[in-house]
Amino acid sequence: MKKIIIAIDGFSSCGKSTMAKDLAREIGYIYIDSGAMYRAVTLYCLQNNLIKDGVVNEPELLPRMEQIQISFVLNPGTGKPETCLNGQNVETEIRTLEVSQNVSYVSAIAFVRKAMVAQQQQMGMQKGIVMDGRDIGTTVFPTAELKIFVTASPEIRAQRRFDEMIQKNEVASFDEILENVKHRDYLDQNREESPLRQAKDALLLDNSHMTIAEQKQWLLAQFQRVAEN
Repeated sequence: MKKIIIAIDGFSSCGKSTMAKDLAREIGYIYIDSGAMYRAVTLYCLQNNLIKDGVVNEPELLPRMEQIQISFVLNPGTGKPETCLNGQNVETEIRTLEVSQNVSYVSAIAFVRKAMVAQQQQMGMQKGIVMDGRDIGTTVFPTAELKIFVTASPEIRAQRRFDEMIQKNEVASFDEILENVKHRDYLDQNREESPLRQAKDALLLDNSHMTIAEQKQWLLAQFQRVAEN
């Protein structure tokens, strides 16, 4: 069975990361969370006061991009990769609502995307990877052998995010999360640099009413179909 690149794109809070992690573990591939990379850059901006009212201080951020090193470490307890920013594990910090509210502003910046795409392409040179994000099948790996575009209704995605935050004992407002989901959709689809869109050769997966088990079965079937040919 040949090694391939699997690109999973789609809207925020569709469960892309969960399905990509599970698929990678099942087939023995490396999982790379591209969204976490942009969240880490956003966290860096927040920590260094480079974002105010949705406006990023690009002149200050640009010369600092070389200082922003993002890597992934495997959590021995969960068996899942976690995000590190300049050597510090920030997996919890990058999942806060504050980061969610600002990540679309940071990820829309051309020089930020260029830096992250370069790192992602380096990670995928040997193939045998699963990567999820917004522009993996269109910009990062346009020749990926298997491309999947994931969608679900804004209300269902907001509910998933709400439930996730409640489980972590975080303060959450469904209405605020739903507004954030819709706003991020607009920003992601309308940014000038690598806007969110379905690649022409990507398979559409609407998981609004699918269980995790059903998603997994569908993904495995698509992988086997492509990798065995």
